[in-house]
Amino acid sequence: MKKLRMHYCSKKQMSESFLTAAFLSVSGGLQDMYTYISRGHVFANAQTGNIVLLSQHIFAGNWADVMRYLMPVLSFMFGVAAATEIRQHFQNIGRIHWRQIVILIEMSMLFLVGFLPGKMDLVANAFVSFSCAMQVQTFRKVDSYAFASTMCIGNIRSGMEALCAYRQSHNRQILYKAFHYFGIIILFAFGAGIGSILIPVFNLQTIWFSSFLLMVGFFLMFIQEK
Repeated sequence: MKKLRMHYCSKKQMSESFLTAAFLSVSGGLQDMYTYISRGHVFANAQTGNIVLLSQHIFAGNWADVMRYLMPVLSFMFGVAAATEIRQHFQNIGRIHWRQIVILIEMSMLFLVGFLPGKMDLVANAFVSFSCAMQVQTFRKVDSYAFASTMCIGNIRSGMEALCAYRQSHNRQILYKAFHYFGIIILFAFGAGIGSILIPVFNLQTIWFSSFLLMVGFFLMFIQEK
């Protein structure tokens, strides 16, 4: 039996494997639960919810709460831009994959968030939303299927679309695709549930568990996928 070679391969590597996506999705669910419960009922990933609440406060004239929801949205936008720049500048380096650079930055930001006190929720939510945006922009496929590791609406649509296609064609490959999407959704929900259990115990430091999950994903990407 050949030993598994622990080196990066440019053609086949683990950044798009279901195993890596699993850790990223659990981490994404935990991040959303963390910011909502521990950081002022703000969504780290679901910017649609933040925009709805932002609009509500604008029309109600609650200007003190406007920035609480505007900051995550702006941070998410800048996170997408940052991930795009990293890909453009580092996608051809040989030692590590450019996606691993993104994970390292994300891990560092989330680890820092755990040290920020409650009075700095605005900054904490900005950091988490920025890192979430980098993740969703960087990891966009699992086993060649487009997906999102930090939100569910697109995965729900794609999963149901695949199920309907399978009903017509009975193509097992399409059913396999549907299982991918629903598996990611379940893992995201699992991460949120784990977060709800950990937060009463570890409080603001709960986000460090998300950073640990990303670290696992980082090291998985050194394994050559068979």
